[in-house]
Amino acid sequence: MSTAWSWVVIIGSLGSILFFYVVLQLNRQTGKESGETTGHIHDGIEEYDNPLPAWWYWLFVLTMIYGVGYLIWYPGLGNFPGIADWTSVGELETDQEASRARYEPLFAKYRQLPVAEIYKVPAAVKMGQRLFANNCSVCHGSTAAGGFGFPDLIDDVWTWGAEASTIKQTILHGRKAAMPAWGTVIGDQGIRDVTAYILSLNNREADPDAVAQGETLFGNFCIACHGPEGKGLPALGAPDLTNGIWLYGNSRSRIEFSIRNGRNGEMPGFKHKLGENKAHILAGYVYGLSR
Repeated sequence: MSTAWSWVVIIGSLGSILFFYVVLQLNRQTGKESGETTGHIHDGIEEYDNPLPAWWYWLFVLTMIYGVGYLIWYPGLGNFPGIADWTSVGELETDQEASRARYEPLFAKYRQLPVAEIYKVPAAVKMGQRLFANNCSVCHGSTAAGGFGFPDLIDDVWTWGAEASTIKQTILHGRKAAMPAWGTVIGDQGIRDVTAYILSLNNREADPDAVAQGETLFGNFCIACHGPEGKGLPALGAPDLTNGIWLYGNSRSRIEFSIRNGRNGEMPGFKHKLGENKAHILAGYVYGLSR
C-alpha cells in the first residue's frame, strides 16, 4: 500500500471512531431534566428527552477504547505493522509448523515403502485419498477420471509414463506440455490431410488420398515428438496418437483444432506444498488407482 493510501486508512479509521465519540457525547448531553419531552407525540405516546443510561454510555466508550487498542495491537492502520507484529502469513506458518510437527511422523513412516507398494497398505491409502481430494480432485475429479484437458488417472494410458517413480516425479515437480500451432505452416488442406492420416492410425474411415498426403506431412513435422508410428514419446509428454485416448477429444473437429492452434497444458509441482513424505504417499495412491 502506498504512503498516501496508508494515511487515508489511518485517518479514516481513527476519524470515524472520533466522530462516533462526538456523536455519543452530544446525545448524552441532550437531556435537560427528567420528564422533559422531545415534542414527538404519536397515538398519545410522548417521547422523553432523557440522556442515555450510564451503563449504555460506558459500554459505547469501552467499545471505542477496545477498537483503538485493537488497531494499535494488530496491523489495522494502513502500513503500521502493529505492536504485536502479527500477520496472517505468520499465523498460517505457525499453524503449518504445528501441523507438520504433529503429523509428519505419521507420513514419514511410509517413506521407506516403495511407491509401488503403498497402495497395498489400507492406512496409507486413506491418507493418499485425502491428499488427492484436497490437492488433485479440482482438476482430475473426485473419482480421478479426469475431464476435457485433464488426464484420467484410473486407466493404463499415461502420457508421461505410468512407472511409480515417474508418477512421483510428476507430483513433485509438475509437468508442462506444449504442442505448437501448425495452421500457418501447413495450411487448412494440410490440417485436413494430417487429420485424415491420424484417423487412419486408429482404423477410422478417411480418404485414402488425404491419408497419403497427411502421412508425408506427418513425417515432415510430427514424428520428432510423436514418433514415426505416432506412438508418442513419454519423455516429451507427446501422446500416443494411435489409441484414440486424448486429453482434448478424438473427433475430427477436435483433432483439426489441435493441429491448427496447438495445445498447452501445465500441471503445477507440489513439492513445496506437500513435501517429500506426503508426495510419496500420494504417488503410491495414484499408482494404485489403475490397479
